[in-house]
Amino acid sequence: MVPYAVWVLIFVVAPILLLLYYSFFDIHGEFSLINYQRFFTPVYLKLTISSFWYAFIITAISLLVSYPTAYFLSKTKHKQLWLLLIIVPSWVNLLLKAYAFIGIFGAYGAANYILEWIGIGSRQLLFTDFSFVFVAVYNFIPFMILPIFNAINGLNPALIDASHDLGASRRTTFRRVIFPLTLEGVKIGCQVVFIPALSLFMLTRLIAGNRVITLGTAIEQHFLVTQDWGMGSTIAVFLILIMFIIIRITGFRKRGA
Repeated sequence: MVPYAVWVLIFVVAPILLLLYYSFFDIHGEFSLINYQRFFTPVYLKLTISSFWYAFIITAISLLVSYPTAYFLSKTKHKQLWLLLIIVPSWVNLLLKAYAFIGIFGAYGAANYILEWIGIGSRQLLFTDFSFVFVAVYNFIPFMILPIFNAINGLNPALIDASHDLGASRRTTFRRVIFPLTLEGVKIGCQVVFIPALSLFMLTRLIAGNRVITLGTAIEQHFLVTQDWGMGSTIAVFLILIMFIIIRITGFRKRGA
């Protein structure tokens, strides 16, 4: 446990304490609570609400796509191979995938070519909310599928057979047996998607053209542009608190615990 404890202290606890320390200094380097007062102004509250909204949309769409995919994937013959094919794109660098989608959604990209081919005509797809959400969902889907797939794959088939033997329809079996027993995987998937989605900043710049501003974008701006490390640290502190609250709310307890 000693190496693990040292790792956590150096790379987790120490950075959080450093952020907390910087959050009490204003842009002039003087000790102040002004950053915490500014966070509760309409500008940053609106930014927080916007971040939650986009994170919710990304998580909801990812779940709607991932659960049926994971369910049907668990029924296929070569399920592990198909799962590997879904996970492999997540190994590619996020920056490379972002630039690939810039080409796809660009004025002369594949997306506009398809729209022209079906008669809709060229559209401005890049630097829109649609492109931002689409690319974010694409990047997060493997992380949503994996825990749901593991939960479905770990189901005892006897429980499903018993449900059918007792006269339950497929829909009732799914609603009363399959989904409740895989809810743990859904919670984990929502955690690993919603929490990072709150702090996205690279996609907001490259794909959304800074039309979408999140807490992660604000942190980047304060640290790299305005050089207001205190305000950037304050936003980061609140973001960490929000993440802990989300983990606590969506946490689960083992049966019988």
